[in-house]
Amino acid sequence: MNEVFYTVQVGDCDRKFREGTTYLDIAKEYQHEYEHDIVLVFVDGRLQELFKTLKKDCKLEFVTTADSLGYKAYRRSMSLMLVKAVYDVAEHKNIDKVRIHYSVSKGYYCTIEGNIELIQEFLDKVERRMRTMVEKNLPIQKKSVHTDDAIAMFGEHGMHDKERLFHYRRVSRVNIYSMNEFEDYYYGYMVPSAGYLKYFKLYLYDEGFVIQMPTQGEPEKVPPFEPQNQLFHVLQESTKWGDAQGIETVGDLNDKITRSDVNELVLVQEALQEEKIAQIAEQVRVRSDVRFVLIAGPSSSSKTTFSHRLSVQLRANGLCPYPIAVDNYFKEREETPKDENGNYDFEGLGAVDVELFNRQLQELLDGKEVVIPEFNFVTGHKEYKGRPKKLKENEVLVIEGIHCLNPELTRNLPDENKFKIYISALTQLNIDEHNRIPTTDGRLIRRIVRDARTRGTSAKETIRMWPSVRKGEECNIFPYQEEADVMFNSALIYELAVLKPYVEAQLFGIERECPEYLEAKRLLKFLDYFVGIGSENVPANSLLREFIGGGCFHV
Repeated sequence: MNEVFYTVQVGDCDRKFREGTTYLDIAKEYQHEYEHDIVLVFVDGRLQELFKTLKKDCKLEFVTTADSLGYKAYRRSMSLMLVKAVYDVAEHKNIDKVRIHYSVSKGYYCTIEGNIELIQEFLDKVERRMRTMVEKNLPIQKKSVHTDDAIAMFGEHGMHDKERLFHYRRVSRVNIYSMNEFEDYYYGYMVPSAGYLKYFKLYLYDEGFVIQMPTQGEPEKVPPFEPQNQLFHVLQESTKWGDAQGIETVGDLNDKITRSDVNELVLVQEALQEEKIAQIAEQVRVRSDVRFVLIAGPSSSSKTTFSHRLSVQLRANGLCPYPIAVDNYFKEREETPKDENGNYDFEGLGAVDVELFNRQLQELLDGKEVVIPEFNFVTGHKEYKGRPKKLKENEVLVIEGIHCLNPELTRNLPDENKFKIYISALTQLNIDEHNRIPTTDGRLIRRIVRDARTRGTSAKETIRMWPSVRKGEECNIFPYQEEADVMFNSALIYELAVLKPYVEAQLFGIERECPEYLEAKRLLKFLDYFVGIGSENVPANSLLREFIGGGCFHV
């Protein structure tokens, strides 16, 4: 029988490969042309894992660990290897659960529950076991099973979180990944084998440990572990609150929605946030020197609604809040710096007239009157049309902007007069014990819903712009988050169930041939884990109203 060969186009070159050749074998032929490991491949524009085989003439585009999709596959695969190593070292009978919680530093914070003592000696054994798997290059295998069989299998393995999760899956089949005898479910594609997972380090931290991994920019270098203690404790507090409500995973949330009064969950979560906001207002009140409340956080963190609710609580504490937007202090358009592409860089601190900002705030602090500018975004110039402002004795300025935690923004103002707040939607919920929900996913979904409602922006456009937004956050916000006097988590444990019906229609509207389709497809698959609920029980002052509308604040 004659062998069949197909033409494979990579870049501008065509080569013939035998039918049935794996994309992994083809990737090895081209690896020398790439600086970083090839871990996935686009086959005629469709993302595939490398174990798949050649079946027709096609165009291939390789994905490396320096690409977003490849980087995520690396971290996801590392989670599988880590969990297997823990079970190998401790033995299955001694473990109740291994939980991969949230991102800390450049890695994941994890905990182990069971009959083990989590000490350095144990962690060293886990790391050695992982490195042995890397050296042996254990293959990561994939199989498709019926959803009912997956439910039964995970029940037998004691992975009841996945058992609950799949009770709500509408698809008939589920993909299971394995390394040797260890089987698990992961949300997304994997690298071909453990040999790709060379770069990691384990550190004991708090009640668990952190697996530190490379950054996307340097995928072969493990950076030093730098604890972010404030952020960690906010995440930990939110997680423990969810645990106390019996909601650790999406399956737990779905159980709560379908089997009990979801309105109670909404009200309790909202009450918790109101209590936190009231505590922050009280902290401001007792610091009598504070005249500037500075609020910063990444996109779609509910900064505007939070500032309104904080202002209400400040008034309840006898203070008089006065809002100021840093955006009104943009430099004149012709003075605005440009980025490497020649476009105006409105994200950087260089776009802000820092000198004017500091001078006016200092004058207010000194009891003088100032006319606060209003920036005209059409003309690109500041306008001085308002009445002169003088700071009253019990008045505090509530200042919101992406640079508010950057010391350079308020460099001339006394520290004792500042109270800095970092706000972000720090998702405390996991899909299951081994699949975390990145906080960026929750914020992106929020933004898609808000932009469609308030700006008429399509989901396609929001997704297209998201990497640029994230880049700005990495440069201008995250480096300064530990400067905050207090951190506030604006995520609501129930919010994705509410946002689901709002965002699905937007995502389904993205055409298959668009570059943004792949991300839309991923988000739709993610949202499919959730049982959706209506928004009628969401209070009018909820932070979530900033995105879905119907709130009592003008945002």
